[in-house]
Amino acid sequence: MQLLEFEKPIAELERELEKLRTKSDSQDIDMSEEIATMEAKVAETRRQIYKNLTPWQRVQIARHTQRPFMLDYLAHAFTDFCELHGDRRIGDDHAMPGGFATIGGQRVVVVGHQKGRDTKENLKRNFGSANPEGYRKAMRLMKLAQKFKLPVVCLIDTPGAYPGIGAEERNIAEAIAYNLREMMLLEVPIVAVVLGEGGSGGALGIGVADRVLMLENSYYSVISPEGCAAILWKHRKHAPEAAEAMKLAAPDLLKLGLIDGVIPEAEGGAHHDHTKTADELKKAVLSQIGELSKLSVKKLLEKRYEKFRAFGEWNG
Repeated sequence: MQLLEFEKPIAELERELEKLRTKSDSQDIDMSEEIATMEAKVAETRRQIYKNLTPWQRVQIARHTQRPFMLDYLAHAFTDFCELHGDRRIGDDHAMPGGFATIGGQRVVVVGHQKGRDTKENLKRNFGSANPEGYRKAMRLMKLAQKFKLPVVCLIDTPGAYPGIGAEERNIAEAIAYNLREMMLLEVPIVAVVLGEGGSGGALGIGVADRVLMLENSYYSVISPEGCAAILWKHRKHAPEAAEAMKLAAPDLLKLGLIDGVIPEAEGGAHHDHTKTADELKKAVLSQIGELSKLSVKKLLEKRYEKFRAFGEWNG
C-alpha cells in the first residue's frame, strides 16, 4: 500500500515489531513483554499522528490511490444498483456514473464522480473530472428521481470539472450553472457526501443539497491547494500553507457551518478499511434521508434555500 510521508514513523515501528516477533519465533525466546511494549508504542504513535492531522495531510489521504471511490461505496453500502447511461444530447460520461440503487431498504437515485486506480481506468474515467454531458446526465437522473419521488444521493470525488477545449465548446459552465439552479428547485430530498476531493464547480455541480456531509479525511474547496499556492506564492511548494489558510478540511468546514456533518473513517483513512467506512456512510445517509423525508415539499425547498442564503459573512 502507498505510504504517505507522515506515516513513515508508524511503518518504522511496525518493522521493529515484526523483527521482534520473528526473533521470538525463530529462536524460541520469550519476548512477550518487549512485543507488548512495542505494540503499545505502535498504537500510541498511530493514534497521535492520525489525531493531529494537518489540512495538507488530510488532502494527501483524500487523494490516496487505494481510497474507496464511488463504485466501491455502491458495492459496500448500496444494493440493486442499476446504472443509467447518457445525457440524451452528446453521449455518456464515464466520470459521472449514476442510476437507481437501494440503501438500507430505501430506494434512491445515486450519482457521483468515479476515479480510476490505474492508467487504463483513469483514462476511461477522465481522472474523475466530468465533462458537460456528465452534469447533464446527473440532472437527467435527478429529474427521474423527482418523477418517482425518490431521494437523491450525490457522491462527490473530483479535483474539478474537466477544463479541456471540448468541454468548453460543449459549455461546461452552463451545464454546472443549470445544475445549481435546478438542484435548488428539486422537489425531493438531496444528500451529498464528499468522499475524497471536492474541487471547485466540478464538486458543486452535484453539491447543492439539503444535507452536505464530508468524510473525515476529505476536502472541499474552491481551488486546489497547489492552485492557490501558485496564485498567492507563485510556487506549488507552498501548498501545505495554502491548505491551512483555506480551511478546506471537514472539521474546519463544520465549524464554519458550511457542511452539516462529518462521517468518521477507519483509523488512518478510508483506504485502510473500505467496509467500515462504507458502513458509516450508509448510517449517515440513511439518517439524513429519514429526517428530510418527514418534511413537506414546501418546507424542504424553503430550508434548502435558507441554508445556502445563510452562507458567508459581511460587514455593513
